Amino acid sequence: MPKRVDHEIRRRQIGEALLRIASARGLHSASMREVAAEAGVSLRLVQYYFHTKEELLLSSLAYLGERLATRVESHIRAWGPVTPRSVVYGTLTAILPTDTESLDMTRAYTGYYTLVFTDPDLATRHGATYPDKLERLLAGQLSAAQQAGQIDATLDPETTAAGLLALTNGLGASVLGGQRDGETALAVLTYHIDRLFKP
Repeated sequence: MPKRVDHEIRRRQIGEALLRIASARGLHSASMREVAAEAGVSLRLVQYYFHTKEELLLSSLAYLGERLATRVESHIRAWGPVTPRSVVYGTLTAILPTDTESLDMTRAYTGYYTLVFTDPDLATRHGATYPDKLERLLAGQLSAAQQAGQIDATLDPETTAAGLLALTNGLGASVLGGQRDGETALAVLTYHIDRLFKP
């Protein structure tokens, strides 16, 4: 009896292959043929599931977003009861490249950002809104923390959230660039979050 193929598993297998290439060598050099080789499938099969390279890129970006969301949830749970503080800590420390998984994800995201530099319309076409969602999430938690008297009531939640995310991304870039290691970057981030939540 012929083996039944789960098409979503096959699509994800190919998408994950692209993400491995993005993490290791960047996206500019990732041809459909290279993705096929990395996934261990034929070029024809890659083209069957993804008609264009852009379709493959955008589908893989969605898989990357799912992986990051799972990591964020795991980090939030690790902080114990869900509170504004644990959500802020968990979210930002999940994004920071401190281990192999987060380094791979950060390198892959960097590959996408590099593509957007050369093709600004790419962000518009696929609606790259994940950073905006993160800012809104953080701003909402900071607002809740203000209402609970956990942080300074005079801070602007939206601006503070944007600053925290920019700090985290900057620290991540410094880890990728070899300026500091993940542990040191985490200490810097923790210092600033602790100051924010200091009574």
